[in-house]
Amino acid sequence: MLKSKKTDSSISRDTTQIKKRQKTEMAQNGSKNTVKLIGTWSSPFALRARIALHLKSVEYEYIEEADVLKSKSDLLLKSNPIHKKVPVLIHGDDSICESLNIVQYVDEAWPSKLSILPSNPKERASARFWAHFVDGKGFESIDAVAGAKDDAGRMAAAGNLMESLAALEEAFQKSSKGGEFFGGENIGYVDIACGAIVGPLSVIEAFSGVKFLSPDTTPGLVQWAERFRAHEAVKPYMPTVAEFVEFAKQKFNVQ
Repeated sequence: MLKSKKTDSSISRDTTQIKKRQKTEMAQNGSKNTVKLIGTWSSPFALRARIALHLKSVEYEYIEEADVLKSKSDLLLKSNPIHKKVPVLIHGDDSICESLNIVQYVDEAWPSKLSILPSNPKERASARFWAHFVDGKGFESIDAVAGAKDDAGRMAAAGNLMESLAALEEAFQKSSKGGEFFGGENIGYVDIACGAIVGPLSVIEAFSGVKFLSPDTTPGLVQWAERFRAHEAVKPYMPTVAEFVEFAKQKFNVQ
């Protein structure tokens, strides 16, 4: 049986089609690998996402919400239609919302020797517990102090905040195992979670004159906070105390 031979023109057409398919595949792969983060500089929750992406060496486009307090971009409303707030991680065509959820996603989507969450199931569960403790009791206590209407309410809220910080101090002493961070020698999930309260704490300390993180009551957390701020994955993205205070003055219209 004779085999048909392709003409030069048909070979050329085939080659062209292959190149087109390859370009299409490259474009599709590029779309899938595109990473964007919607945030705002003052958000302690957006800070979490930026730290996680930095630790995993993920290249991404950062999109700053110009004035998240007064208006929200169409991209933010489209990407997070439920809560309409930052941060939002956009990975290809998918949107991942809520900061702790984003940190876990980043850890799993870009696996490497540097793991943010502990590999041990018991330690992993403990890390999640303390992260949720921060987002629950930790921020509730901070908000209560900031929003107190009178001295009695402020003192009660301050007492609750002190109790929450005492619990975190004990957790740090146990989980750090003599290391510099909650995760031991390396910054990890609980560090990223707790790091979100460092800025807000500095603001209420500046306004109230009370030191909630004190060498007398929370010596471990005091040293941890200093190391956290100075860490190479944190320092480029974390505002200074002065910047946090100025933002709070504008937000709450305080002179």
